[in-house]
Amino acid sequence: MGERVYVATTVAAGCILGAELSATAATEDLQAAYGVFAQEATQLKADYQPQTVNTDGWEATQAAWKQLFPGVTLLLCFLHTVLAIGQRCRSQATLFKTLMGKLWNIYHATSAAEFMERLQHLQAWAIAQTLPETIVTKILHLSVKAPQFTIAYDFPEAHRTSNMLDRLMNYQNRILFSMQYFHGHQDSANLALRAMAILWNFHPYSRRSQPSPTDTVSPFEQLNGFYYHPNWLRNFLIAASINGRGGGKFNKHTIH
Repeated sequence: MGERVYVATTVAAGCILGAELSATAATEDLQAAYGVFAQEATQLKADYQPQTVNTDGWEATQAAWKQLFPGVTLLLCFLHTVLAIGQRCRSQATLFKTLMGKLWNIYHATSAAEFMERLQHLQAWAIAQTLPETIVTKILHLSVKAPQFTIAYDFPEAHRTSNMLDRLMNYQNRILFSMQYFHGHQDSANLALRAMAILWNFHPYSRRSQPSPTDTVSPFEQLNGFYYHPNWLRNFLIAASINGRGGGKFNKHTIH
C-alpha cells in the first residue's frame, strides 16, 4: 500500500509484448521483470534475438536488456532529449518553438555525418545566444549522446524514438489511474497488467480506421496477418486459450 513500483513494458508493432511488475528501477529487478518477456519469446522461438531496442536514457533499463539479449543494439530515444530541453523553456514560447525546430531538424538528418554537422551548428548557435545555462548545458551534452543517436543510421528500420511505447503506456496509465492502481499483491498486479496487455492487443480498432464495415482489424491481426475468428471476442478467447499448448489447459468458451 502506497509503495512505488515500476512496470517493465515491452512493445512492438503496436502490440504490448511484455508488462511485468518490478519492485525497483534497479538493474537486477528490471532484468527479472523484462526477463519474463525474454523467457516467453524464447519459448516461441528458441533463438529469438532482437536486433535493436529503443529505450530512454535509464542506464538500468539498458543494462537489463544487454544482459538478457547480449547481441541487441541499444538505441537511445531522441524524443526524450527533445522533451528534456523543451521543459526548460516551455514558458518562453518563441525560444521553445525555435529550439524544437532546430532539434527536430537534427533528427531528420539523412546520415550520421549530417546529424553531427547539424548538431555542431546547433551548439554553436546556442553558445552565441543568451540562453539559460541549463539549456546550453543540455545542448552541449548532446555530444555525449550522439554516438547512441547516430548508430540508428546503421538500422534504417529501427525506431529512433519511443513514441510507440509512450502511446501504449498512456493506455496503461489511464487504466491504472481509473482503478486507483494496485490493491493486492504482486501476483495479482501482474495478472492485471497481462489482462490490460491482451485486451489492448485484441481490441478492434475504431470503425473510422477500418477499411470496410465488416473488418475487425486489431493490433494482433495487424502484427500477425491473420485472425482465428472475425468476432474480436472469439478471436481473443481462442488466442488466449492457446488451445492447450505450452503447458496451458484447454478450456471451452461460450459466448451468449
